[in-house]
Amino acid sequence: MMRFTLKQIEYFVAAAETGSITLASERVHISQPSISSAVSTLEAEFGVQLFIRHHAQGLSLTPQGQRFLREAKSLLLQAEELTAAATQLSTKVGGVLTLGCLTTLYPLVIPEMIQAFKARHRAVRIEAIAGDQAGLFEQLRTGRLSLALSYDMDVPADLEFTPLATLPPFAFVSVRHPLARRERVTMEQLAAHPFLLLDLPISRDYFLSLFHRVGLVPPIAGRFEHMEVIRSLAARGEGFGLANAQPRNRSSLDGGKLAYLVLDGDPRPLMLGILMVKNTRCTQTMDAFIAQCHEIIRDQWQAGLG
Repeated sequence: MMRFTLKQIEYFVAAAETGSITLASERVHISQPSISSAVSTLEAEFGVQLFIRHHAQGLSLTPQGQRFLREAKSLLLQAEELTAAATQLSTKVGGVLTLGCLTTLYPLVIPEMIQAFKARHRAVRIEAIAGDQAGLFEQLRTGRLSLALSYDMDVPADLEFTPLATLPPFAFVSVRHPLARRERVTMEQLAAHPFLLLDLPISRDYFLSLFHRVGLVPPIAGRFEHMEVIRSLAARGEGFGLANAQPRNRSSLDGGKLAYLVLDGDPRPLMLGILMVKNTRCTQTMDAFIAQCHEIIRDQWQAGLG
């Protein structure tokens, strides 16, 4: 445990270099008793005499005080360097940005965001990870992440959510599915077919709630943690899936063709946005990334990302 303050060290150095409590007081603009108290506190804490006090001639350093002065000046210099480094971190776009993103959004959002940000700010290195909603919450709280891109699903009170784009849910099926020729479907029509559920914390509850709000329980044909698995199964006619962010293509990874269907009945949309711990003091790098999110996501992808 540190038994002294940098102010006390500063006052000691002033007294040592001026050889006078009076002159030290004038240099650091603090009262003489404060200088004397700081020196006495240091001597008491470390059990060493730093000065020889002369009644009419001021102060002179003891041998121990001379060594203490060298170390004290080195410490103050390190403190100045630390302050300068911290200032640079908070006022310069550079360093490392730790970013999280909901798993289902990551391949649709993060590659473009990273590429655009690097083109503008080459001094920044982005560490981006994917996770489920609950996992992102926890990693923001522990400081593992500075920011996260996700939905407004069950956001706890200690986190701040900045909205970017409204994404209504939609259904996707094989182009050979009986519903594929429709542009719009109801939840009742969907509930007559096998449902491929995205089984991630919080996400699963949202998708099931779309049925529950109209008094339906869908026949769940399978539960999967990866959206691309659901898209591949749906493209092969194994059922339908639900999502909010539309990929720019209508094919599964294995080449199957999909049809996207608008949901009737005004089901609750999700808001895509930025998560961070409340009262976070943003660095210039964080501010720059948030500004880019507003520019790219809000301005270009408002209509579903597709």
